[in-house]
Amino acid sequence: MNPIEVSFNDGRPVRHVLNVSGGKDSSALALLMAGRVKGFEQFRMENMEYVFCDTQKELPETYQYLARLEAELGSKITYLNAKAGFDHWHKVFNGYLPSPQNRWCTKMLKLKPFEAHVGQDNVVSYVGLRADEDRVGYISKKPNIKTRYPLKEAGFDYDGVIQILEDSGLGLPTYMNWGRTNSGCTFCFFQTPYEWVKLYETYPKYFEQAMEYETIDPSDPNKQFTWMEKAPLSALLDPENRKRILEAGIRQVPTKGDNRLLSIFTGNSSQRSEACLMCQK
Repeated sequence: MNPIEVSFNDGRPVRHVLNVSGGKDSSALALLMAGRVKGFEQFRMENMEYVFCDTQKELPETYQYLARLEAELGSKITYLNAKAGFDHWHKVFNGYLPSPQNRWCTKMLKLKPFEAHVGQDNVVSYVGLRADEDRVGYISKKPNIKTRYPLKEAGFDYDGVIQILEDSGLGLPTYMNWGRTNSGCTFCFFQTPYEWVKLYETYPKYFEQAMEYETIDPSDPNKQFTWMEKAPLSALLDPENRKRILEAGIRQVPTKGDNRLLSIFTGNSSQRSEACLMCQK
């Protein structure tokens, strides 16, 4: 019996679905719900369904990590979006890139596929929100989908998540070794400039692909679609700009006296707190 019950009033069967992202938090949550965390076996949920909303633009390490998670869980992860990935919706939106102000990628590649997958069934959705995070996770407006945050319920913070992953043998996603802090598309707009530089160094072909999506039309201010708010990715081709960013570090916040480029390109990790948990966790 789980500590916090979620019930529906219509008497129909209930499906339990956990959306994994290839990141540390949702993976730790999956292990918790599989009964793999010693002392918290009461969270074990039989017949849990695991799904992954595939943008078709994920890091190679994300797919590798998901395969390892499948092995640890002994359960299949269902991949969604087989017929309509990022490129399809990019065309539908006429080349308009997703941004913090218009997250069509979250809506079309994460939320809608998930809701289509569960249909009209009664579903409890499990989301990897930690106890030390002061934000709201995915909450569907559909009455047949209710949300739970077991990591928060159990009191697991960042260190607790790391402990779950280490104790299980799964460990952390390997993309964290080279500077990426969370899962998401190769060109996720929530990346800090530091992470863009590390992508350039680690996967130059993905960086080049991200550049190709940008639209910069000097004659039309409405056609300035770039991944970073204040500069195109081509600005990071300058070795001096990359050097400044790496020296500033991933979490340093710009101050008034900064060089202009340094102010533009210094990463502020607080922006990531706005990201959708279904995508980033």
